[in-house]
Amino acid sequence: MRRQNDQTLGEVLKEWLENSPIKGKIYQSRINLIWKAQMGATINQYTTEIKLVRRKLYLKIVSAPLRQELSFSREKVRNMINEQLGEEFLEEVVIN
Repeated sequence: MRRQNDQTLGEVLKEWLENSPIKGKIYQSRINLIWKAQMGATINQYTTEIKLVRRKLYLKIVSAPLRQELSFSREKVRNMINEQLGEEFLEEVVIN
């Protein structure tokens, strides 16, 4: 007798990812791609580090004026990345 699956493969993978220790690493990679695609070449050249630690995104910006401008837009950056991820993953964006 065959068993009937109640979940699609996508649902099973999503559930597995939620409980997996590699979720942070996967999201780190996705956030790097999102940052490069959404911010453009100019901002990318001044971004030296993008690090995800416990749902906080740490960005290291070498240009003081750009760092100041992005500091005022931290909430906007967080919302943009969360929207691209498809969930409210990031809790805070810290710009150094």
